[in-house]
Amino acid sequence: MTRFETIANNLAEQIRAGQIPVGARLPSLRQIISQYGVSQTTVFRAYYLLEQWGLVRAEERAGYFVTPGAAVHAEVPKQKQDDAPKKVDISDLVFSVLESTQHPDIVPLGSAFPSPTLFPSSRLLKSLVAGTRSLSPWSTVEDLPGSDRLRQQIRLRYVGIGLAVASKEIVVTNGALEALNLCLMAVTRPGDAVAVESPGFYAALQAIERLDLRAVEIPVNPVSGLDLGALRRALEQHPIRACWFMPNFQNPTGTSLSIEKKRALVEMLRQKQVPLIEDDVYQELHFSRDRPLPAKAFDTEGLVMHCSSFSKTLAPGYRVGWATAGRFADKVRRLKLMTTLCASIPAQAGIADYLENGGYDRHLRSLRSSLQTQLGQMEAALHRWLPDAVKWTRPHGGYMLWLQLPQSVNAMELHTLASERGVSIAPGPMFSATHAFQNCVRLNFGHPWDARFENAVRALAEILDSPGVRA
Repeated sequence: MTRFETIANNLAEQIRAGQIPVGARLPSLRQIISQYGVSQTTVFRAYYLLEQWGLVRAEERAGYFVTPGAAVHAEVPKQKQDDAPKKVDISDLVFSVLESTQHPDIVPLGSAFPSPTLFPSSRLLKSLVAGTRSLSPWSTVEDLPGSDRLRQQIRLRYVGIGLAVASKEIVVTNGALEALNLCLMAVTRPGDAVAVESPGFYAALQAIERLDLRAVEIPVNPVSGLDLGALRRALEQHPIRACWFMPNFQNPTGTSLSIEKKRALVEMLRQKQVPLIEDDVYQELHFSRDRPLPAKAFDTEGLVMHCSSFSKTLAPGYRVGWATAGRFADKVRRLKLMTTLCASIPAQAGIADYLENGGYDRHLRSLRSSLQTQLGQMEAALHRWLPDAVKWTRPHGGYMLWLQLPQSVNAMELHTLASERGVSIAPGPMFSATHAFQNCVRLNFGHPWDARFENAVRALAEILDSPGVRA
């Protein structure tokens, strides 16, 4: 972290802990300069970052003040302290919810994807044509583990954050979900226990269900992230064979682990020799200046299998992802060959050409700016229409917002009633092996804001006022 980011994060922690209350003026420039021994420019950059995060606002000739939104925090609903490995039965619930999001007239607050209008489809099509023209007839055989050209571009993305990764360690897959599933298959057998986040990505639970594994749920706090203490206890009490976590912009809470917690997580698993399957599909969608480091950055023994894709940032329909699988790369590559053989060669060629010539970083800057604007618009609508009892924590990237509703609200009933009004939401129970989080929902702010979305939030507020949504 740079010095201004360190200052910003320290002040952010004090604000979130209530040590600097809503409406209070931040310490003066002179105080911060004296405390940290930095320049005035560094302090200004720290305050600008806090403003970007929505924690403070600037008042001309008066200074910076803590915003009301800084006090809005969600807490993980209390659950029974039962981390025993559990058989998972989640798919029926997930499918029933996802089916309700597919109709074009539905307002997709429950969707798992950002709006396709945010992607450079026309420019990508040109790259698809150019990349396909350059293909050798032998590429359909030679590129089975993944196009060398694409893997080189992916390797360069790692170099950009200081990670030295060999191209041969990268296995190109049909999206990140296949990468994650192949990594899970590489390190487990039926009946094994796998640590997952709670709330956590429902596809991880579906994979555990399909492979006849057992889930050990580790709590995630929307502010501080994964509970490393709970993970340590679970590792001591159960024969956990693997972990499947999202350290950056976790789905559904949007929270990220600090650098210190990522390092501690990797070291904890290294001591137990437990592999980490790292789902990092939102890493490029950060709202701060720099990309957050993955847990993979602290891996010294090849135990971290880093998985990502271009589906959330560039081309959802192309289904191109990858696993940088460390010591398990050969096994993951063989599993890929045994199952789906290879990802689409033309799609790989098109994305490789775009990464080389299409201005990917310029597109990402535009995409991140759009998402950050849309987050502000959604939060403004939530403040306008929803009761004060609804709480959430502002994420620093991605496009998911995790809402904690009053305890009396039944999220599944809210989902049903909202669907009848033409609005999809993702109810909390689909993010838990035990169908917990009955009063929580996940909303997607990845779509340009318009009257449809404003009216959808207003409809949710009206439903929350009705007796039919009560637990």
